[in-house]
Amino acid sequence: MHIQFHGAAGEVTGSCHLVSVGEHRILLDCGMVQGGRKNEARNSEPFPFNPSTIDAVILSHSHIDHSGRLPFLVKSGFKGLIYTQKASRDLSRIMLKDSAYLNEKETEWENRKRERKGLDLIEPLYTMQDAQVALRQFKGIDYGKKKKIAPGITFRLTDAGHILGSSIVELWLEEKGVQRKLVFSGDLGTPGRPILHDPTYIDDADLVLMESTYGDRLHRSADETQKELVEIVRTATNSKGNILIPAFAVGRTQRVLYEFAKHYDDWNLSQWQIFLDSPMAIEATEVYARHTELYDDESAELWQINKQQPLIPNLHFSRTANQSMALNKIRSGAIVIAGSGMCTGGRIKHHLKHNAWRSDCHIIIVGYQAQGTLGRLLVDGAKNIRLWGETIRVQASVHTVGGLSAHADQSGLMGWYGHFNNRPPLVLVHGETDSMQVLAERIESELNAAVHKARPGEKIDLLQPASLWPDG
Repeated sequence: MHIQFHGAAGEVTGSCHLVSVGEHRILLDCGMVQGGRKNEARNSEPFPFNPSTIDAVILSHSHIDHSGRLPFLVKSGFKGLIYTQKASRDLSRIMLKDSAYLNEKETEWENRKRERKGLDLIEPLYTMQDAQVALRQFKGIDYGKKKKIAPGITFRLTDAGHILGSSIVELWLEEKGVQRKLVFSGDLGTPGRPILHDPTYIDDADLVLMESTYGDRLHRSADETQKELVEIVRTATNSKGNILIPAFAVGRTQRVLYEFAKHYDDWNLSQWQIFLDSPMAIEATEVYARHTELYDDESAELWQINKQQPLIPNLHFSRTANQSMALNKIRSGAIVIAGSGMCTGGRIKHHLKHNAWRSDCHIIIVGYQAQGTLGRLLVDGAKNIRLWGETIRVQASVHTVGGLSAHADQSGLMGWYGHFNNRPPLVLVHGETDSMQVLAERIESELNAAVHKARPGEKIDLLQPASLWPDG
């Protein structure tokens, strides 16, 4: 009985963990590595296991750093089912089709260059057709229902409060009469934040696998975040520029729209034209609208009002490329929400090209920016950025609004783990090294728990006590 870490070990993206019970094996997540060309090139490497021997995949949620290599897994020989919450299944259809489209387009662009240089052509990681095949293997599951998926392996999903359909995975494992319970946090949301319910507290486990994205910091409170946002909007109103918001299509975009709807009058948003410039985000927002049974009470009530009258009357959906390009002619008065969330691709890069050099422009960063991404450069105060071979001077004001994060901060992570009885051994994943170290030290000192920091390729024997695990 083992668990082996093949992604999101000492880094934030690429979540992938292999659980073995006797002759049966399942994967927890199968995500893409993100953050610069060198890191993303790892996505094309063969899996360090034989995909055809995997019985099933349990997907914690639809974000690409957790789901993005699933079509490649299927393409490489995986024949089993992919279990995930029903809303997560619906969002994955959008996310994986978009990922496949981008793979095809980027490969087409790269092959034009290679052809001119007389180099061998390359194939995309996976195609739209590959994504469609993989999506046929998805199985939607309700929260709270136990399901046996292989001899000695039973699981249950509970609400993680991160994005719509995000799940904590409880795994009951049995081999030769020995039983173990493993709990995988997936990505945890922040308690008390709008739209979704708080992360579910679990009482018991023999081993806990927990994310640590923001393990070294605390988010601003909801009140502080709202004050920060309104101040940015007021400043931008006075400077008569545009506001750019790079936002993940699933989760962060819907949170931003929620804040705009709730504070529409308070923030004088009627003075602006608001554009959701992302076909994927538009589709994802429609999925959110179909799954209001997962909302908290306040958000469900707000949605009922929205059915009677638009809460954001000046919200425009930019679906086509021409509609998106037209936004670059607007000099002031536009709030543009566009992907990608880390500014690594998509329409936001075009808007940065036309706005980042303007001193009256404001860029609001509302999500985690991985090392090596354009978004991280902006957060770190880059004076110049490169877009399509052109150097763009950054004169816009860049604001990092951490309080909108869909991830739990240090306090939220400690609070969630602290609810377990008897402080089971804890393995930290999905975090950069410094973040994991800070969180580990605090949990060890304040909660008196055994904490291990996962390393790539490392295997842990679940039948051994934590004291005998490799030092990490």
